[in-house]
Amino acid sequence: MKSMTCRDLGGPCDLVHTGKDADEVIVAQDKHLKEVVKAGDEAHQQARQEMKYRWMHPKKSLGWYNDVKERYAALPDEATSEG
Repeated sequence: MKSMTCRDLGGPCDLVHTGKDADEVIVAQDKHLKEVVKAGDEAHQQARQEMKYRWMHPKKSLGWYNDVKERYAALPDEATSEG
């Protein structure tokens, strides 16, 4: 498991998203943006619009996606406690 913040993914805040891969973190960011914009948070509006564009135009957005995947892969694994 690794974590990236909303800001790491192009958003305006430091909410942490954790996932087993970059795709989980990206989906968590999308959900976060949907929720806060729906609640009236204007600071996240631009990031939400950009995320919507990426979902609608995946080929054009491969640069962003590949960059996030590379940055996620470069992060150290977080310690997990089991038991």
